[in-house]
Amino acid sequence: MSYEQSSSSQRPLAPCIVDSGTIVNIQDMQRLLSDLGRVQYMHFQDGTTTSQGEGYILEVFADPYRSTLVANHALYLNVQSFDYLEIGLSSDQTPYFNLVQDSRQLKIVPLSNPLLEQHTCNLNAAALEAVVADVLSAGWDMQIDDEEHFSL
Repeated sequence: MSYEQSSSSQRPLAPCIVDSGTIVNIQDMQRLLSDLGRVQYMHFQDGTTTSQGEGYILEVFADPYRSTLVANHALYLNVQSFDYLEIGLSSDQTPYFNLVQDSRQLKIVPLSNPLLEQHTCNLNAAALEAVVADVLSAGWDMQIDDEEHFSL
């Protein structure tokens, strides 16, 4: 028996989903939705469209005590508001994301292209927070240095 056979039989393989499928893992749902940017959304209840429009995804999170909110062209998506996420391609090859919970469905169609936007915006939220923290820290250090010179 080779090493490759024994190692693969001991651990399950993670799913590989390409362009279509169903995602139930909360972290995978967050990763897929977090960088969509500008989107078109449609809200269905019992198969009937109740709302639709365009907006921008401002936050994607997982919290059992917070709501998914869609208002004023802003989407705050709580992946714990939904049972699963279906991804697919429409007949014209446009990707879509269906967040499903019982008889409710929130369909999201990206209007922005990450391939084009990758070159225009290289800073993500974590990088921006780190830069701000460094600037604030440097400001405090400078203020402390100034106080030491005046107290002599």
